[in-house]
Amino acid sequence: MPGLDAPLRNVVGGGTAKALAEGLDLFTVGDLLRHYPRRYAKRGELTDLRDLQKDDFATIFAEVVNVNTRKIRPKLTKTDVRVTDGREFLTLTFFNQVWREKTLSVGSKAFFAGKVASFKGKRQLTNPEVQVSDDEADAVEFAGAILPVYPATAKASTFAIQRSIRLALDTLDLDDDPLPFELQHRLGLPGFREALEGIHRPKTLAEKDRARARLAWDEAFILQLTMARRRAATASLPATPRRARAGGLLDAFDAQLPFELTRGQQAVGETIAGELALDHPMHRLLQGEVGSGKTVVALRAMLAVVDSGGQAALLAPTEVLAQQHFRSISSMLGPLALKGQLGGSDNATTVTLLTGSMNQSARRKALLEAASGEAGIVIGTHALLQEHVQFADLGLVVVDEQHRFGVEQRDALRAKAREDRRPHVLVMTATPIPRTVAMTVYGDLEVSTLDELPKGRAPIKTFVAPVVEKPSWRERVWERVREEVEAGHQAYVVCPRIGGDEPDDEPVDPADIDDDDEAEPDDDKRPPLAVLDVAPQLIEQDLKGLRVEILHGRLPTEAKDAVMRAFVAGEIDVIVATTVIEVGVDVPNATVMVILDADRFGISQLHQLRGRVGRGTAASLCLLVTDLWPDAPARERLHAVESTADGFVLSELDLEQRREGTFLGEQQHGRSDLKLLSLVRDRELVERARTEATALVAADPELSDHPALAAAVERLMTSERSEFLEKA
Repeated sequence: MPGLDAPLRNVVGGGTAKALAEGLDLFTVGDLLRHYPRRYAKRGELTDLRDLQKDDFATIFAEVVNVNTRKIRPKLTKTDVRVTDGREFLTLTFFNQVWREKTLSVGSKAFFAGKVASFKGKRQLTNPEVQVSDDEADAVEFAGAILPVYPATAKASTFAIQRSIRLALDTLDLDDDPLPFELQHRLGLPGFREALEGIHRPKTLAEKDRARARLAWDEAFILQLTMARRRAATASLPATPRRARAGGLLDAFDAQLPFELTRGQQAVGETIAGELALDHPMHRLLQGEVGSGKTVVALRAMLAVVDSGGQAALLAPTEVLAQQHFRSISSMLGPLALKGQLGGSDNATTVTLLTGSMNQSARRKALLEAASGEAGIVIGTHALLQEHVQFADLGLVVVDEQHRFGVEQRDALRAKAREDRRPHVLVMTATPIPRTVAMTVYGDLEVSTLDELPKGRAPIKTFVAPVVEKPSWRERVWERVREEVEAGHQAYVVCPRIGGDEPDDEPVDPADIDDDDEAEPDDDKRPPLAVLDVAPQLIEQDLKGLRVEILHGRLPTEAKDAVMRAFVAGEIDVIVATTVIEVGVDVPNATVMVILDADRFGISQLHQLRGRVGRGTAASLCLLVTDLWPDAPARERLHAVESTADGFVLSELDLEQRREGTFLGEQQHGRSDLKLLSLVRDRELVERARTEATALVAADPELSDHPALAAAVERLMTSERSEFLEKA
């Protein structure tokens, strides 16, 4: 009797197993049984044919209204079967299948599955697979009132999947239920086998709902168990306690701060200081609005580590951001960053920058400062991860915009600490994370949140500029930019693409685009606006006379850095850029941002971009320019960003609008591992699962008393589909 880990070929045969593997990535019995129906149909209920789209692999249920067979060539016959769902009609075409006249008589009802094609402007199915619903041979397949309809492909139809699942369920040899009986009973959930039967062969909708509740709980619980075990494992590792010393570098920095820390910064700082002082590694995520002061919190943590005799490394995803951190941290420290230099403080340290584009002399100097311990703070890009980069005593790893790094990269940096001691880890993100996502994707991290802006920050006013319905707004947008520049301020203009002949290295992330927009055919819509096309027009026409420069990822590092230095110094009025400015660019004098083709960006990305202005005391403005009409779905997204500056509210809305797989790494790995669990619908379930998982791991860290549950966790962690968990 096959178990969940048995190869599918042992149950369904080689041909079917090959089709399921190639089309749906189903390799084992467990994979197949976790391929859940996408919907259910009631027997006798006619499917709405209006939903069919060309090139879909569709499964329909319809009644035959006409059958006509004719010979179109000496050895070729054509049978046209016209069917209806009671509202629409569809033609099914069969070649050399004259016998269909008998099995598909007028008035009979059947399931048909195939690829939707178009012939002379009308939709049709050619040689579809057929299952007559009242045929005795199909009684087992379609017994009961509820019929499951599965995601299918051309080679693996929903009928083939139904038959395969029936075989798997009838022969399945299950070990003990992975969910402890006490917990199952307390939650009122059905057993595992009962749930599998209920999801695939429900007799009632209520039975299907109970089965879904159990299987969704399993997904949440196993994920949270994995995260809880990771948290417990981290807590068991040794680390060197790092405490700031009285009268040391941290005290000197706090004394010279020209502003007062927010209450949130103070509270998070105290939490981090307490964890740095422990003998096991801190593993914390710091999330906060753009401009909420995460860098100051991270810098204070780094200074505490330097005070204790250790070093801190800050890993940034791009050279622009690494350069920005180097400049801002050096500026905030002032004399405290000038160790051994004229004007430096007695207890100063050295801040070192290490990037891949540095010349050999500068690189050699940076490597020596890191290896000797002279540099208390080392800031860099992926160059920090190279084997020959060494530290004297790495005590803290800070990762900025951590979602842009893989677990292997962060491990490579952590491995540069002493072999017998793990460094403390602080990861940061300026993208507010919905609570359920934080508990699921970042569940092995403790989370701190900064949800208030420093005093004196001016609010950002955001407006949608629908130039397609109000053409005069196009000119007004550039007038507003000119007005801000004439008032002594600066501006950003953001485009979705770089342009030119080469492919972009900063495309808009498909995860940020709403599914409805991608699905809508719009042959008349022009291609996305590009920096290399927009900038010349602004220079020669709309913003003529202003100092306009471009910034994008294809520029050499030296050129990008030169543009940013000139912008910070006020030598450039307007930067036309891609999303390379999305993070890390801090210019308080920039007060207006124009985002062209704003409908091509997602909610979180628009909010992130908007945060580049409003960083000073002057009132700021963000204009979301779109040529979509009001009824376009993307306009809702723009008006949501217009209506609130609260990134946490927007993050929840973003989660509701986007596929959850995009949060869980589907863009990187092709799919989400969550089949039934919804991070929107099942928020309470996720929270309950985290609480129960934490308690269970505290009582039984190795799950020794729950072997079936341990096997389920192991099955997830050895699956390629668990890669999204490594985001944390």
